Amino acid sequence: MKFHLTRAGCALALLAALAPPLQAAPAVHTILIDGMRFIPQTVEVKRGDTVVWRNKDPLPHTAVAETVKGGPASPVIAAGASWRYKATKAGTYPYLCTLHRTMTATLVVK
Repeated sequence: MKFHLTRAGCALALLAALAPPLQAAPAVHTILIDGMRFIPQTVEVKRGDTVVWRNKDPLPHTAVAETVKGGPASPVIAAGASWRYKATKAGTYPYLCTLHRTMTATLVVK
């Protein structure tokens, strides 16, 4: 079987070969605050993704990475409310609720 490529076909093939790969659209990841804990305990996201903390508890909470710069630093998240964070810097961010310091989890940004 023989193939015959036209100039236009060659140009399209060359453009396709040289084009950068398509980037996936940023994703949204949800972390529940329920029963005085973060669910899930560890979340792995990509740079550019958004992380949403949704407070299902009757108490206010925070999500703050105190020991590593660039991580989440929420204000108080009221009962029934949520807070969004855009992950822009790669790293591992241990975070906690500053109002209930036994509540800890980890955000990993690739």
